[in-house]
Amino acid sequence: MPVAVTTTGLALVEHEFQVPLDHLHPEGERITVFAREVADPDGRDRPFLVFLQGGPGHEAPRPTRNPTAPAWLDRALADYRVLMLDQRGTGRSSPIGDLAGKTPREQADYLTHFRADAIVADAELIRAELGVSSWSVLGQSFGGFCVLTYLSKAPHGLRQAFFTGGLPPVGTHIDDVYRATYARTLNRVSRYYSRYPGDRERVRELHAWLEAEDVRLPSGDRLTGRRLRQLGDLLGMSDGADRLHYLLELPAGSPAFRHDMDVALPFSRNPLYAVLHEACWADGHLTQWSAERMLPPEYGSDVTLLTGEHVYPWMFDDYAALAPLREAAHLLADHPWPPLYDPEVLRHNEIPAAAAVYAEDPYVESNLSMHTAGLVRGLHPWLTNEYDHNGLRAAGGRILDRLIAMATGRA
Repeated sequence: MPVAVTTTGLALVEHEFQVPLDHLHPEGERITVFAREVADPDGRDRPFLVFLQGGPGHEAPRPTRNPTAPAWLDRALADYRVLMLDQRGTGRSSPIGDLAGKTPREQADYLTHFRADAIVADAELIRAELGVSSWSVLGQSFGGFCVLTYLSKAPHGLRQAFFTGGLPPVGTHIDDVYRATYARTLNRVSRYYSRYPGDRERVRELHAWLEAEDVRLPSGDRLTGRRLRQLGDLLGMSDGADRLHYLLELPAGSPAFRHDMDVALPFSRNPLYAVLHEACWADGHLTQWSAERMLPPEYGSDVTLLTGEHVYPWMFDDYAALAPLREAAHLLADHPWPPLYDPEVLRHNEIPAAAAVYAEDPYVESNLSMHTAGLVRGLHPWLTNEYDHNGLRAAGGRILDRLIAMATGRA
């Protein structure tokens, strides 16, 4: 039964839905998907806007007022009530569970059911259970991949579709995706060292220290040079360069440095991210550890070059929290993933849609996004260099307002 919750300035209703683990076999195992309905106290009858968050493997944001968070919520609640899904395997939805008792093959088979296609199928069951004829969707980053899957597989369930930093390529091999994102990452790294030139030598010194000593983080993980390189993932966000600099300026032997290094990236908290990150790009092909294979040769000769939003097989050794899924991850790298998108359906799309495409986004290549924008009938793209990948978090009200205006013909 739905549970109403009272909080400052917001009317909340909490839902739990039982859905099949495998939508192709609905008679089999079932899992729980949690959703939180968020409305202004006087806006409980407004149409639904479903928020699909970034990831994979991250739950929906937790809403507050005074201050309002997330940043786009006030603008959304002016026209909608918002349904925030904890996508399957995240937050208050059924966790991926203790897979330790399963064989690697059983683990891998289980984990194939956590991509965008399954999330969209969950949303459609939830829509039917709530008795909603159609609703709008807002997808941030990986959430945008889910929105394009929705437009491909269940457009009848949609009124409007909004994308922020997450308009994915259609039919593009992941190797071509990573070729582009590595180029963007290297550009970001160059700009970072131009801003903080002393940090290049700092990174070089840290690499030498990590080669000479067995440096342990609070989790017990060994801090390796390749793990240090992953801090470049921060550089896709508007505040990422500053965050990285302030981490690097800490004394290397200090508890603060070791703690901040331990929690700088989300892999231990959200193992689904590492396990399925490459799979979320797979539109009908194998991934085969593409980020590892496509690593540019200059990384081999310059330890100060940082990597970006890329996942590597060695992470399942360097991160203890990922080690139980090591063999399953290798099996998934050779899994023949089915297509996520239907170009023919997208060419005939009738759902009003608008997308914020960030021109210099190192996570979702803007040239590929704009190609998709040209494929989807009626989709209005907004190509901008005003924002980084976290634009919705940094300036959400302005961005969402423009997308709504674009989709409704007011801009």
